[in-house]
Amino acid sequence: MKKIVKQVAGIDVSQDELVVQLASMYDDWVPEFGDSKTFPNTQKGFGCFVEWVKGRMVSDVPVRYVMEATGVYHECLAYYLDQNNYEVTIVLPNKISNYVRTLETKTVTDRTASRAIALFGIERKLDRWSRPPGLYKKLRQLTRERAQIVELSTICKNQLHAEQSEAEPHKSSIKRIQKRIELLKKQEKEIKAELALLIKADREMQRLVLLLCSIPGIGLLTAATILGETNGFELIRNKRQLTSYAGLDVQEKQSGTSVKGKPRISKKGNKNLRKAMHFPALTAIRHDERFKAVYVRLVSKHGLKMKAAVAVQRKLLEMTFTVFKKQEKYDRNYFKAQNQEAEQILITNN
Repeated sequence: MKKIVKQVAGIDVSQDELVVQLASMYDDWVPEFGDSKTFPNTQKGFGCFVEWVKGRMVSDVPVRYVMEATGVYHECLAYYLDQNNYEVTIVLPNKISNYVRTLETKTVTDRTASRAIALFGIERKLDRWSRPPGLYKKLRQLTRERAQIVELSTICKNQLHAEQSEAEPHKSSIKRIQKRIELLKKQEKEIKAELALLIKADREMQRLVLLLCSIPGIGLLTAATILGETNGFELIRNKRQLTSYAGLDVQEKQSGTSVKGKPRISKKGNKNLRKAMHFPALTAIRHDERFKAVYVRLVSKHGLKMKAAVAVQRKLLEMTFTVFKKQEKYDRNYFKAQNQEAEQILITNN
C-alpha cells in the first residue's frame, strides 16, 4: 500500500477569497491532487479552511500551506497559520509564474493557479515562513504613506502652476491649493520624524540602516524602504531574485532571425521598491567612481541615458543585498585596492 510522505495545501489568495487545492506526494514519488474548495478571506473563513483541511489529510504527516506573496491580501492568513503553529511557505509571485510556464496549462483561473501552487509545493523543497518582526511592517507602512504624500504634493504643485498661469487666476482656488501643499509638507515631515524615531529606538534596525546607508546614494528613507518592502530580505535568496522582485529584471524577446525585440525591464514586481531606487542611482552616478564608470560605459555603448540609469539602479539594489548578507559596510576603495594588489603581483613576478 502506498504511503503519503508529503502534503500540501496550495492557496490562491485574492482580496475576498481563498481558492484552495490539496495535493499529496506518495512514496512512489507521484503527486496526486485532492479536493479543492473556496473560502472567504476572513478570520472566520480561516477557521473553516483549517478544519476542512484536517478532515481531508492524514494526521501523521504535516500539511504545508503554500501561497504567493500577493500584495497585502495574503498576510492575515499567513499570520493566522503561523500563530497556530502550522507550516507556512510564502513564495515570490515571479517564481510561481515562471513555474506555470513549464506546465501544460492553457487556461489561467484562480482554480488552475491554486493547482499550480500546490504542485509547486509538492515538487520543491521549501523553507518554512515565520512572521517577520513588526518593525519591518511599520517601516513599509510609513515609507508607502510618505511616497503617496509626495505624489499628492506633486499633483497639487502642478495644479497650482496651472492655476497661476491662467489669464484670470481664481484667488480662492490658489489659496486652497497652497493650504493643501502646506498640509502635505507637514505630514511628510511628521512621517520622516516618526521613521527616524522608530529606527533609533531599535538598536539592531539602526545598525542595519547604517549598514545600507554606507552605499553611495542610499539614505535613511531608501534604506527603510528597502528593508520594509523586503521584510529584511526575508524571501530573497540571491541578487537575481531581488531584481526580479523589484521588476528591474531584463526581458528579451528573440526567436530566430525574424523576431528580435528590444530588451526591457519587466516592471512586473514591487513598484515601491523600484521607484525608491531612482534618485539614489542618480546620486551614486554623480558621487561614486564605480557607478559613474558603469553609467558612462553604457551611455557610450547605446547612447540611452535612462537605460544606463536603470542599470545603475539594478546594481545599486544588488549591492544593498550583498552588504546586508555580508554584514559589512560598502568599501569605496575595495576595487582600487584589488587593482593595486594585482599590479604589485605582476611587478614582483616580472
